[in-house]
Amino acid sequence: EGEAEPEPEPEPEEEEEEEEEEEEGEAPPELTAEEMAARCQVLIDSITNTVWDYIRRGLFVRHKQTVAAMIALKIATNDGWLKDEQVDYLVSGKDSSDPGNMGPLGAWLPEIIWPKIKALEGLAEFKGIGDTMQSDSDDWKEWFSLPNPEASKMPSDYDKILDQFYKLVFIRATRPDRTSVALNGWLKTNLGNNFVEQPPFDMGATFKETTNQTPVFFVLFPGVDPTGWVETLGKELGFTEENGNFRNISMGQGQEAPAESIVQRFAKDGGWIMLQNCHLMEDWVPSLERLLEVVQENAHKAFRCYVSAEAPSMDWMKNMPESLLQSCVKVSNEAPADVKSNLMRAWSEFSQDRIDASSKPKEYKGILFCLCYFHAVVCGRRGFGPQGWLRMANGQTYSYNTGDLTICDTVLFNYLDTNPGVPWQDLRYLFGEIMYGGHIVNDIDRLMCGTYLEYFMKDQLLDEMDLYPYADTAGAGPDRFNAPQTSKSYENVLDHIEQKLVGDSPLAFGLHPNAEIGFRTEQSENLFKTILDLSPQDVMTGEGGTSSQNAAEAALQDILEMFRDQKFDIEGIVSTIDDMGPYQNVFLQECERLNVLLDTMTRTLQELDLGFRGELTMSDSMEAVQSALFLDQVPQAWFKVAFPSLRGLSLWLQSLSQRVAQLQEWTGAPSDIPLVTWITGLFNPQSFLTAIMQVTAQAQALELDKLTIQTEVTKKLDPADISAPSREGAYIHGLALEGARWNQGNSLLESSLPREMNSEMPVINCRTAVGLRADHGVYLCPCYMTQQRGPTYVFSADLKTKAPPAKWVLAGVCLIMDIIQ
Repeated sequence: EGEAEPEPEPEPEEEEEEEEEEEEGEAPPELTAEEMAARCQVLIDSITNTVWDYIRRGLFVRHKQTVAAMIALKIATNDGWLKDEQVDYLVSGKDSSDPGNMGPLGAWLPEIIWPKIKALEGLAEFKGIGDTMQSDSDDWKEWFSLPNPEASKMPSDYDKILDQFYKLVFIRATRPDRTSVALNGWLKTNLGNNFVEQPPFDMGATFKETTNQTPVFFVLFPGVDPTGWVETLGKELGFTEENGNFRNISMGQGQEAPAESIVQRFAKDGGWIMLQNCHLMEDWVPSLERLLEVVQENAHKAFRCYVSAEAPSMDWMKNMPESLLQSCVKVSNEAPADVKSNLMRAWSEFSQDRIDASSKPKEYKGILFCLCYFHAVVCGRRGFGPQGWLRMANGQTYSYNTGDLTICDTVLFNYLDTNPGVPWQDLRYLFGEIMYGGHIVNDIDRLMCGTYLEYFMKDQLLDEMDLYPYADTAGAGPDRFNAPQTSKSYENVLDHIEQKLVGDSPLAFGLHPNAEIGFRTEQSENLFKTILDLSPQDVMTGEGGTSSQNAAEAALQDILEMFRDQKFDIEGIVSTIDDMGPYQNVFLQECERLNVLLDTMTRTLQELDLGFRGELTMSDSMEAVQSALFLDQVPQAWFKVAFPSLRGLSLWLQSLSQRVAQLQEWTGAPSDIPLVTWITGLFNPQSFLTAIMQVTAQAQALELDKLTIQTEVTKKLDPADISAPSREGAYIHGLALEGARWNQGNSLLESSLPREMNSEMPVINCRTAVGLRADHGVYLCPCYMTQQRGPTYVFSADLKTKAPPAKWVLAGVCLIMDIIQ
């Protein structure tokens, strides 16, 4: 009595609805400050990794570490665990203007490293490090000589003083060749392994990010074909040509209309279309972009468009509309560049059945393996820049792919079947001059290709020959890789590659181990130069630093003070010359070109000075000069009228001062030439060499076009030791060897010492020779104006050698005029 009647139990559906209403009505539990911070950090990390995964899939391999470093440094400064000043020390690689005496370090430390070490003393953590290194010189020498100093204990208790970032800064200053490795370690610690080691490309995962309004853009690389990825995924999802909902079109003349028709049909009915090699249709691609914009508005949900194109040959070129690239999911999946991966990939193109079909299976197998190794070497050599292939000097490379290899295989198979023996000479010619040589556009690269085949294609190949060309070390081990026994099966050869080919030594290419140091050093410098170029310049460079304008203004005044009044009076010089000969013409032309450069420098700097004062409106060209001065780069306006050089502005100005000094010394007695000409200091060194031949031709009544320059290396390293002019020709100096060293004791080429990147050459006597030069025991060494090589070729010098000249050809040995240590 007095109790309410029990309410009827709700139906199950009503009960679920009430529970949902109760859940919706409940407020989520409040997070503590610590939990909220942890949750936010998880979200930030997830977003960071997601963005990185999206970005890195479309990056070239050479750019991935640069972008990862930029992201990491930005996060570090935003979160406050690094300051701008600390980052500036890493990125800019500062030099001390007054480093002082090196003391005992001078016996082993490269001179260029010492100013960088002293500059680090601006950071509290490195205070007094120069004195400490001088006190413990032997310990630091041992650390400096280690193959992996970034992973080794630092002397003088600096392991306890420096954290991982400061160790990276120190490695950047002292061992730039190990900077990229140290940077990877720092990235892995602070951002995770995902920023250093990326997983293999997954077409299925990429497809999940696409929609009917998001095309996929594949960057084409030699040896990489995305067709297989798309077709395999299409079969899994039911998109095939047999089903009528997949089309693969290789673009070319006349393919525009069929491609547009299929895009429209598949956008309406659903289907996949793959448009390959769109770089061949640059004029049509904008029409494709507009068509995709139209059809994607109401496209079928199963519509997908895949586009592929090669990257332009030069970084500054564009062959695809930027807006099209921005709308696509970009995939840049490059083939591995190491010899082992390329060799495995090449050998996998063939089978035991193919070997058994040959009438000479042992010979065929041995030569085929060598052909695969040759293919791997010529593909991997481009990783060493101009020292690997001269064409790399122009930012281009040779697009060798498995098609070249399989065509050579067909030639090999047929020639072995139709000849009683192995026609080595025919094979060398066909492979080196036609198949692989057909890609090559200059004589020096062609010589290198032929030299490889001269070494590989011979009878010893079938007797487990050493495949590392002309390596100095002897015996087996990591510095050796021999051809497999011809009796081994196809599968045994794969095991031979896996077990015997250890690492990726420069010796595999015929290069000196120092080539890897040079490559890694250049890689490091380019990385930080890119970061610096992309950094905002209107900010402070650090605590107590200098703004872009202040730094540029200070440099401007210093340069004007040095060169404003430097100019040569051409008419006055001509009036003092008694007999105008070839040499005088050369030096007068040099004075004229130097006047043009000095006038351009003075004019642009004075304009910029007026701009800073507000008396002249700042133009794009003036801002470009300001930017270059701030970044220690030679302004483009100067570079166009200057001598070829890869130097930064500070070193470039030093070189310019030396060039002015040489011409001023000549103008004191213009009828005579210097006892020893610093040929590096000439705008056009070829004209000086031509003058040598002209003088001989005039004196002996010879035809100029039948004369060449012959060189003889003297025993004099210091030009001041030359007391009389050359009896034949003229003396020159200023050259340095790269890739080898000159033994002054026996006047012969020999292999470089460890970590010896270049070797200063003694004074050289250049004289005229008639006809072709003998090449027995002589390496015709190409000489270039800069380390860019390629377009700066000057002439070839005669250098004596006991080793076969082919050894130096494969090592990429050359003379450089303007060497940068």
